[in-house]
Amino acid sequence: MNIFIYDRTFEGLLTAVFDAYFRKTFPDALLSEGEPLPLFYDEVLTVVTDEEKAGRVWRGLQKKLSPSALACITQSWLSELPEVAMILFRYIRKAIDSPVSIEVNFGDPDVLQLAQIWKKVDWERVRLLQFVRFQKAADGTFFAAYEPQYNALPLVIDHFKDRFADQRWLIYDMKRQYGFYYDLHHVTEVTFEDGSPEAHLITGMLSESMMDKDEQLFQQLWKTYFKSIAIKERLNPRKHKQDMPVRYWKYLTEKQK
Repeated sequence: MNIFIYDRTFEGLLTAVFDAYFRKTFPDALLSEGEPLPLFYDEVLTVVTDEEKAGRVWRGLQKKLSPSALACITQSWLSELPEVAMILFRYIRKAIDSPVSIEVNFGDPDVLQLAQIWKKVDWERVRLLQFVRFQKAADGTFFAAYEPQYNALPLVIDHFKDRFADQRWLIYDMKRQYGFYYDLHHVTEVTFEDGSPEAHLITGMLSESMMDKDEQLFQQLWKTYFKSIAIKERLNPRKHKQDMPVRYWKYLTEKQK
């Protein structure tokens, strides 16, 4: 068994592909530094992430796959599933070695699994567009927090930049402790540490002292509207939770008391 150790970045994965072809040795497992090694193995190779090597692999894939298949690769990586690295490695290897495109060969287990993972991440992207709720802070910035199952935040940033181009906003992933801030010109990745002046945002909900003077009124209006359109005789809690997962509720204005 051959083990590759890499830094768990997408560039590191592409570098691992380059090194495997260069050495003509392909891994049976991809591990990160510090992970326990299996009981029996033949060789351990430490992959040093190299942007030039990663770029060469990516340019090679661009010649083999369509833009939608390339997007499937990068989007599936955002799933952060423990098995996704090896699935992607095998998929990339098959794409490079095959004389014809493999992207619609769903009889191949890796192609099928990757498509299924992509659908999960893309569905999370859609839910973010549906369930992100902004709160207006006293300085005029619109703040939103959530905890997505998959790391789908980068997939929706362009949408919010276009949709709210005339407003300053901050969207924060509470699970992964990072977010993106738009200042009317550029989008910047941000992280708030405990003890920082912005640490109050880590709770995910603005305190009353941090809200814009009209924000409480707007939130109350939204809650009233949400309740008024509900038909009690047709309430279906099971369907409601299916359409609006409970993990989003703590950050939804209409679900707050």
